[in-house]
Amino acid sequence: MADTAVDELETFRAETRAWLEENCPPSMRTPMKDDEIVWGGKREKFKNPESKVWLERMASKGWTAPQWPKKYGGGGLSPAEARVLQQEMSRIKARQPLFSFGLWMFGPALLEFGNEEQKQRFIPDIVHGRTRWCQGYSEPGAGSDLADLQTRCEDKGDHYLINGQKVWTSYADKADWIFCLVRTDTSVKHEGISFILFDMESEGVEARPILLISGESPFCETFFTDVKVPKDQLVGEVNGGWQIAKRLLQFERSSISAGGFGGTGGSGIMGPEDYAKQHIGTDSDGRLLDGDLRGRITDHKMYAKAFSLTVQRQAEQAKAGQAVSHTASILKYGAAKMNQDRHELLIEALGTEGLGWEGEGFDPTAKKVTRQWLRSKGNSIEGGTSEINLNVISKRVLGLKDHK
Repeated sequence: MADTAVDELETFRAETRAWLEENCPPSMRTPMKDDEIVWGGKREKFKNPESKVWLERMASKGWTAPQWPKKYGGGGLSPAEARVLQQEMSRIKARQPLFSFGLWMFGPALLEFGNEEQKQRFIPDIVHGRTRWCQGYSEPGAGSDLADLQTRCEDKGDHYLINGQKVWTSYADKADWIFCLVRTDTSVKHEGISFILFDMESEGVEARPILLISGESPFCETFFTDVKVPKDQLVGEVNGGWQIAKRLLQFERSSISAGGFGGTGGSGIMGPEDYAKQHIGTDSDGRLLDGDLRGRITDHKMYAKAFSLTVQRQAEQAKAGQAVSHTASILKYGAAKMNQDRHELLIEALGTEGLGWEGEGFDPTAKKVTRQWLRSKGNSIEGGTSEINLNVISKRVLGLKDHK
């Protein structure tokens, strides 16, 4: 039986390798610039036309969500097959075809808590990148203490009526739909929260971008004024949203860890060594001229590799029947630090180009990296602050008691 399983896996590897070689466009095997990342949705521009081709081909196989059930458009692969697919993509340096909150957070939660009609309605569009989702969690008075949220959801008989405000809503101004936590009972805290979905084009929804120190506006203030939502868009039970919310946060922290905020240089994204070769140069043996920087980049890559293996181990434990757990907080904390360190190296790798911000004379890519360096400072806040994650680790993982 073991030999048969090995043979079947090697057959799958050969078929996957052949398919990727035939279907992965040439430019999708090059380091991916930030402005070529594909988020999907109705307003996706596809700066590189081959990005659209690559997404369509991968989605047709269900390989944007390789382990999701085939009946919802996923790949239906086993954990071992999914690992082979990732290995073969890495072998040819293939880009990830789709970046998506739907893939990383909402989809896994909906597969676990949604009803069959909701899965059939929303999951295929996530797989194909047709719908871009945003997350309606944090509020001006409910960040670290998320359960204190005040956005009201009233039962109006044939629909729900939502009023309130969210903040730090990533890409709300670009999203098609939102998965949102709302208060359906004001007499209790955690037990009075529900999880609901609605179209961002609904009347009464307004997203206002927040300008950050980086000069970009990935976050928004999001306002809801008498937003009518059909009742069939409630996920789970009324007042049962806190369980879903916690589970989704675990998926979020796990996905951040797996991608390291893009901080491992994976998914075809350019790393510090790529920029250093361009801006600092190499010696006759192809090594970076700056030996000290070369050593620190090597240390970072070793840490990133060890971190990646740790994430894989946690993923294997989950696939073996152990649910996404509080260890996600450990990995999210590590991922935030790793990505911040990476951006420090990126700035140094750019040399004097790392001083670029505005005006002529600086490489546009370098100016982008400078902004990303400032943006990375928020990694220790989003997805649960480092302080909150350390509290989770101390209480839920280490079993430590509160200090009196």
